[in-house]
This record gives sequence, C-alpha cells and structure tokens, in this order.
Amino acid sequence: MLPRFKAAAVHAAPVFLDRQATTEKAVAIMREAAKAGAELIAFPETYIPAFPVWAALWAPIDNHDLFVRMADQSVLADGPEVARLCAEARALGVTVSIGISERSPVSAGGLWNANLLIGEEGDVLVHHRKLVPTFYEKLVWSSGDGAGLKLAETRLGRVGCLICGENTNPLARFALMAQGEQVHVSSWPPMWPTRRPAGGGNFNNVVANRIRASAHCFEAKVFGIVTAGYMDAAMRACLIERDPDIADVIDRTPRAASFFVDPTGEMMGDVLQDDEGIAYAEIDLNRCVEPKQFHDVVGYYNRFDIFDLSVDRTRLTPATFREDVRATVPAEPHASRLAEISVGEDTFG
Repeated sequence: MLPRFKAAAVHAAPVFLDRQATTEKAVAIMREAAKAGAELIAFPETYIPAFPVWAALWAPIDNHDLFVRMADQSVLADGPEVARLCAEARALGVTVSIGISERSPVSAGGLWNANLLIGEEGDVLVHHRKLVPTFYEKLVWSSGDGAGLKLAETRLGRVGCLICGENTNPLARFALMAQGEQVHVSSWPPMWPTRRPAGGGNFNNVVANRIRASAHCFEAKVFGIVTAGYMDAAMRACLIERDPDIADVIDRTPRAASFFVDPTGEMMGDVLQDDEGIAYAEIDLNRCVEPKQFHDVVGYYNRFDIFDLSVDRTRLTPATFREDVRATVPAEPHASRLAEISVGEDTFG
C-alpha cells in the first residue's frame, strides 16, 4: 500500500519585506498545521520576504528603493532563516515546501526566485531556482538552472515543485514526471496584475492556475498542492501609501486561490482565496495507480524511440577557479630530478 497523509496549503501573507518576522510567522504556521495533523506543509512563492508585485505596478525607474529593500531582506540558502525552518521541520517531523527570494553569496544584488523542499529530518532535500522569471519578474530575479529539477524522496512519497509560470513549461513538468513524481507542489503569487481596469481583460490567475494544476495532475496522475500568496491589509496599505492611484488596480485584480487537485484533475479538499489561513486535504497515493491504466506518459503511453529529453542539472556558478598546481610542487624533488638528469648526461654523453 502507498502512503496516506494530510497535506496543508498555506494561504498566507508574509510580514512584508521583513525576512526575520516572516520566518517566525512561517514557524508559527508550521506548528499550527502540524497540530492539525498535516505532514506535508506547502508555502507560497517567495513567501520570504514577499512577492515583488510592485514590479507590475510601476516603471523600473520608480522602483529602485524597493529592489534595494528586497535584496536586503532576501535570504541565503544556507542562512539563519533557512536553518530556523529546517530545525522546526525536524522538531515537528514534517516535510515543508517554501518559497524564498534567495540572495547570492557573491553578488549584493543577485537574487533568485527559489523553492526549498525540507525533509522531516531537517535537511534541504531539493533547492530549486526558477528557470525563467516571468514577465516583470525579470526586473528582480535572475534565471535559475536545472540543478533543482529533482524530487524529494520522503516517507510520504516523491514530492516535486515548480514555481508559478514554470507549471506552463511542459518539459520542466515532464522532467519531474519522468522521476516518478507522486505529489506536485505549485506555488504562486498573491495576485498578477497585467492591466489597468480601464484597459479591461486583466489576467485571471485563478482560472489559469486551476488549468495548469489540473493539466499536470491529469497528465502525471499525481496529487497537486496549489499554494498561493495572500495580500493582507498591511501589504496593500504599504503599496497604496506609495501611490494612492494604484488602489484601483490592486482592488480589481483577481486574488489567487490555494487548493488541491486529485490525479484525475478534479479539485478536492479546502479552497482559500479571500481569507488568510491554511487549507487541508487528505491524500491517498493509492489513487494514483488506476488512472495510469488510461495514460502513463512515463510508461507505456509514450514513444521513447521517437522522443528524447535530456536535462542538464548542473548548478551554474559565475566562474570556475583552477589553482596553479606548479605553486604546490616542492622545490627539493624538482632539484633532485635536475641532478639526476645531470648525472645521466655525464655518464652517457
């Protein structure tokens, strides 16, 4: 029999651009979810320290100060905030998926949109950086790499995660399917403004996220945890104080929803959109088996003699440094070798 467990989708706001306070809020949420019986707890996209929605609202020339704050409050992947989360996951015995704005250790302004899958022993099992920042996110984050296209092997099953628009990328999704994914976490921002109200036709992220989550779960025959951010009154006030004219855009942009999807693509469990909180669902991985009879795209329902996917999981770095090995060669053996050659020349010259 395959595992059965309770999962939690966190539909919560950060303490806006405050990494330490947001980390403590995350710990409190983890404790609440664990107390309710959840063994897998999923947080939204870049929960720490916030999602940079301002990049959609104002021109880059007006946002330099916000980028500086974002960089200052982003976290190192091996920093104290992540250590705090890992310690709490171990204390609670839970698996955690959480989005962070990751700070580069070699660049004061280098950032990635990243997600961490933390195991119940407190280890980071998967560290994924979003492959391509979406639309205006390019003004904040750098492109990631394939090093995080891996599954977390847990007691609960094989857990994978893609961030926001990556769930539109069929090759990224297939890379996780091909490793035997059983639970798929998709993380999202609290809102996704694309037009002013007068322009009409604002992007409906609720419908889009539902389509993408259902498509992946149906194709992979996996369970989906859809976890979206939440804009609270404090975050809204901070943005509107900066520019009161932007209130109409914020208030008329659809708020994202957090929910669950079963292996047939149907929604299940709790749904949260307009209220901050934690959504729950009971997951039974045995329900992933029967649908594989219909379509198994990583099994019999494919043509691997026709299609060939190669994934480079190299972690990219700014430079590769090679030390000068000559500087480490001792002087005496070198001198001895010269004497040996000299003797040989005298003898046979």
